[in-house]
Amino acid sequence: MPETAHADSAPLALEDRHGVLPDHALDQLFRGARTFYSWEERDVPDTTLYALYDLLKFAPTSANQSPARFVFLKGESQERLREHLIESNVDKTLSAPVTVIVAWDWTFHEKVPELFPHAPEAKDWFESEDARFENGFRNGSLQGAYLIMAARSLGLDCGPMSGFDKSGVDKEFFEGDPEMGSWRSNFLCNLGYGTTDKLFPRSPRLTFDEAARLMK
Repeated sequence: MPETAHADSAPLALEDRHGVLPDHALDQLFRGARTFYSWEERDVPDTTLYALYDLLKFAPTSANQSPARFVFLKGESQERLREHLIESNVDKTLSAPVTVIVAWDWTFHEKVPELFPHAPEAKDWFESEDARFENGFRNGSLQGAYLIMAARSLGLDCGPMSGFDKSGVDKEFFEGDPEMGSWRSNFLCNLGYGTTDKLFPRSPRLTFDEAARLMK
């Protein structure tokens, strides 16, 4: 496995966790970040992808179940997506340096005793199909969002999207594979260094009063 970027950096001490990030960091993660549709002809190093995962894996999921699975596609492997994409997503995807299939594992509960060792019996919480779908899809989606934030923090731009045939992608990449046969696709996310030529003005967002309530 390639050495990950910044692997030797010390983690932030717990007592130092309450500082507010500087504005330039908040701009990079939120206010200035966009969904990109076109890309520089610039490779994303494999080491950056390993570093990206090494960040997102620390974000929370229920009972630390960590159901998300990620397939990073480059080059010829991206071409396998073509027939499963809606027409408007073809160029933006096949021109990206990397496309990630953000998926989740239908059998994620098998790893719960390893990931939640103080309560290994938690595996039984997810025995039913309904419990597995609800927890796997929800927490896998959370981890997909963490992937976006981790990518932005490493200087990458993102183009998350639906607009593809999930069953077709599952059959193309997962069906019959001894390790990935239980994975199910959720959404796709293009990664790279975006160009601004296809950006349009940012769409409106809801205000606090429209989208939230503060109750005391």
